[in-house]
Amino acid sequence: MTGIKELYQYRDLFCELVRKGIRLKYRRSYLGVVWSMIEPLLTMIVLTVVFGTLLGHHEKTFPVYILSGRLIYTLFSQSTTGALKSIRQNEGLIKKVFVPKLLYPLSSVAFNYVLFLISLVVLAGVSLVLGVYPTIKMLMAILPLIVLFFMSVGVGLILSTLGSFFRDLEYLWNVGLMLVMYASAIFYYPDAILESKVSWILSYNPLFCVISNFRSCIFGESMDMTMLGYSAGFAMTVLVVGYIIFEKNKNKFILHL
Repeated sequence: MTGIKELYQYRDLFCELVRKGIRLKYRRSYLGVVWSMIEPLLTMIVLTVVFGTLLGHHEKTFPVYILSGRLIYTLFSQSTTGALKSIRQNEGLIKKVFVPKLLYPLSSVAFNYVLFLISLVVLAGVSLVLGVYPTIKMLMAILPLIVLFFMSVGVGLILSTLGSFFRDLEYLWNVGLMLVMYASAIFYYPDAILESKVSWILSYNPLFCVISNFRSCIFGESMDMTMLGYSAGFAMTVLVVGYIIFEKNKNKFILHL
């Protein structure tokens, strides 16, 4: 409860850190935040051409399938990576004034969510152009997005804590994210893998569960409640574990900066 009260007391600083994160991300760019829409669109085109050709997927809605998965993965990747680096990137402020250290990883996740919400404009436009029209079930997409937020915060707290002591974790996490990407069925249909001996790779990947349910909502289908329950349980578990680890070690950060 003390941590929650501190976050509330420093809510203005939290908002400023979120704005700072957005500004720094595009500070040397002419198009600025517009890149949060252009980048996923260009990535979708490349992945559609490459994997649509290699895997023989020529369905009209395949670009929507790729884009929806790619956006979720990018959000998780950038949020957790930003949280991992957040303590070291703000070492100057940490050494000078007292600020609840929880603000740094949390603001890293939050500003990436803001950019993600902007990029949803691209998903909406591509969906309409390719014939994927909005339905009432699309409103349920907020549930996997909430799950993903708590999952990103939990993983981010663990990474920011460990990353403060072990700098090499940044490089290891990049490798880990690559493995997560290939195990999340972003640019291929999961049917073939789910019927093979390595189906557990997808079944036990909570990010795949989030992506699958988000796609279901976009395409007007019902969510898999088992996947939703599993990913939500994982998110809450990692959030609690991450918070405990962070709180127990936060006063040691300054000794390793």
